[in-house]
Amino acid sequence: MSTARGGVSSTRAQASARTRRATMQDVAREAGVSVSAVSKVVRDAYGVSADMRERVNSAIERLGYRPHAGARAMRGSTFTVGMVLPDLSSPFPTEVAHGVSRELGDTPFQEIIALGGVEPETQRRAIEALVDRHVDGLVLVAPWLEVAWIEELAVRIPVVAVALHGAPGNFDTVINDDRLGAALLVDHLAALGHRRIVHTAMPDGPFREPFMLSHTARRRGYETEMRRRDLEPEVVVTSYSEEGGHEAAQQLFARAEPPTAILAGADVAALGVLRAAEERGLSVPGDVSIVGYDNIMPSRIGRISLTTVDQSGPLTGSVSARLLLERIQGRKRPVHYVIAPRLESRSTVAAPQSVEP
Repeated sequence: MSTARGGVSSTRAQASARTRRATMQDVAREAGVSVSAVSKVVRDAYGVSADMRERVNSAIERLGYRPHAGARAMRGSTFTVGMVLPDLSSPFPTEVAHGVSRELGDTPFQEIIALGGVEPETQRRAIEALVDRHVDGLVLVAPWLEVAWIEELAVRIPVVAVALHGAPGNFDTVINDDRLGAALLVDHLAALGHRRIVHTAMPDGPFREPFMLSHTARRRGYETEMRRRDLEPEVVVTSYSEEGGHEAAQQLFARAEPPTAILAGADVAALGVLRAAEERGLSVPGDVSIVGYDNIMPSRIGRISLTTVDQSGPLTGSVSARLLLERIQGRKRPVHYVIAPRLESRSTVAAPQSVEP
């Protein structure tokens, strides 16, 4: 006879579980079911009878098996928001996360952060891990995933994607007008007399137009503005990292005729370009002008004083959180929010030393 139905054995089991962290095995014994049955109930899987679900949930409540947020999940809400960031090495996604956190500060919701890298499979695993923990919604920062997959995900759970251009039907997006931002930088450099302006970008990723991530939109904006001015665009594909910018700059500075200006696709890459210039003894902006994109905190430090485009990571996060809460509260119509870029002219840009033809 099972000991899960009450009596002395059940009481002892409850007392034992309370003196330590309760396990799934404790719940199974308390409910008189298998561990796999408990797992199905916890994951809200199919094929669980109402009676079994009630028995397992009652045992969970008695033993305090799950955190309080998990108990709320079984009643329909955990008051948690999952965030998937590519990594923590790039400051901009971290600024977005801070914006989300501040926006949620006066609400019952708490953010949970998972790192997904830039590989679709690792991002999917991070997302599925958060979904398994019954988060109420997801903020995906620069998701390297097929849009069709995100659309299917958004049927099951509210989703806001950051830095994904396009107009999906099932989820919201928050983007910067990256084409305009890149055009502002080209315009700023060209107005000073620069003609050899090279752009560092990233691979396009698993997207088909009109869908693209911000770095691709920046590349499009750069190329369009260069051609509009009868200038030849040139792109070096690298990574948005300090090391990626450094490697790209090393290639460019080794040329017989190096560029007079480098438009790094992100501030963190521009920092790598600055390091490469310093290693070669080049003066910035005397020998080469360098610009970035994002306006992260290090770019504003006096010794760096990087010319860049502000796309406001904190505002991006704040807007993303607000849209997600609206979705959680029942809004169905998708919203695609665009943040206007702003040029921040600082000390890393000047006219080229000689007028180019």
